[in-house]
Amino acid sequence: MTSDKPSILIVEDEQKLRRLIELQLADDGFHARSAPDAETGLQLLNKEPFDLVVTDFKLPGMSGLEFLQAVKRVDAHMPVVMMTAYGTVESAVDAMKAGASDYVLKPFALAELVLVIRKELATHQLRRENRDLREALGHRYEYKNIVARSGKMQAVLAIVERVAPTNATVLLGGESGVGKDLIARAIHEHSQRSSGPFVKINSTAIPENLLESELFGYEKGAFSGAVGSKPGKFELADKGTLFLDEIGDVPPPIQVKLLRVLQDREFERLGGTKTLKVDVRLIAATNRDLRAALEDGTFRQDLYYRLNVVAIDIPPLRDHKEDIPALTDFFLEKFARESGQQVRGITPQAMRLLTDFHWPGNVRELQNVLERAVTLSAGTTLDVSDIHLDNPPSRGAAAASPVLPAGMTLEQWEDEMIREALRRAGGNKSQAARALGLSRNALRYRLSKIGVPDPAEEDS
Repeated sequence: MTSDKPSILIVEDEQKLRRLIELQLADDGFHARSAPDAETGLQLLNKEPFDLVVTDFKLPGMSGLEFLQAVKRVDAHMPVVMMTAYGTVESAVDAMKAGASDYVLKPFALAELVLVIRKELATHQLRRENRDLREALGHRYEYKNIVARSGKMQAVLAIVERVAPTNATVLLGGESGVGKDLIARAIHEHSQRSSGPFVKINSTAIPENLLESELFGYEKGAFSGAVGSKPGKFELADKGTLFLDEIGDVPPPIQVKLLRVLQDREFERLGGTKTLKVDVRLIAATNRDLRAALEDGTFRQDLYYRLNVVAIDIPPLRDHKEDIPALTDFFLEKFARESGQQVRGITPQAMRLLTDFHWPGNVRELQNVLERAVTLSAGTTLDVSDIHLDNPPSRGAAAASPVLPAGMTLEQWEDEMIREALRRAGGNKSQAARALGLSRNALRYRLSKIGVPDPAEEDS
């Protein structure tokens, strides 16, 4: 093996395919070794250093899944790409849950396999650098419109610094208001796609029956009112980045089309037959626990593992309150300039009020509070009287009251809250879901669990 060539181990029992892959990888600048079964592959893995393993799912003797587990015992961080037939996609997803990096479906083009290998090698390098993140935090990362002095936010920006130049799909997590859109834009602006478009779409802001046409476009006559054709967000984001916010609320039929775009980079417009190719980097965001959605059955496993290539969790403001003074200075200067007010600073007492608050709405709530204060202030320095916060519940009162109604379990209380939300919404599932902070599909799942039939009324 030469030091400048990535070394790939191929484990495939079909001799012709094994040889074709070996020759293709050699032509593309890789050092390739191959084995006809898992046992021989493990022997090679224990003798030589490899950068990545490509293995078939079905092997003689030890299965591909057992081989994957054995590879991970040798090197827990070794990227493994599974080859599997269309009929065993569920098995490939199980393999990704067990640690596989990606999979390709047979029959596949050799060029497709090479692309997957290159992507996984780049991602592996990124993850290896992220394991050394603590050492890298000696460097201060600065991004436009992002205030991040704390160690936790510097850790987020350090990952941004590493992931931005790659084409890896990114999944942003965090509560509403933490600034996921700013992080997504920072990734785009520091990527090789920065000269291309940055297109944002929020799946909860668009009715479910219109979301597909917004994402993928439509042809004339596709539905009533479609008097002409229209490109979707994926077409508009070609050669750039698509930021899909609230990915957890995308309905299952559209999840299928998203999976296809991530796998094959192609789709058809609504009502169309022509297959369109796009070159788009996807950044997805959610304020929900997608693993819980997997358990609920409201989010596809295969899509989750395609999205979760590089995950960045943005902490809530209450976990990095040391950033509040710098955030306050940033917003005061911004709002004073925009409004023409002469506000120059904030008193220590008012700042203490801000830093002691729990900020359930995170940075967005802090921004709104300061904008109101600057707009209505009569002086040049904000004081306690200028700061208007939602009063948090008294700890004493909370301690004096029972957490749950007497004689009711947590599960019973949750079921009753779901029924009450549905009653208040007049049977409208969308309104009830918004009131409960759930997706529509998650609410339907919970309704079925407690034996409440689907209301006959249509969601608005």
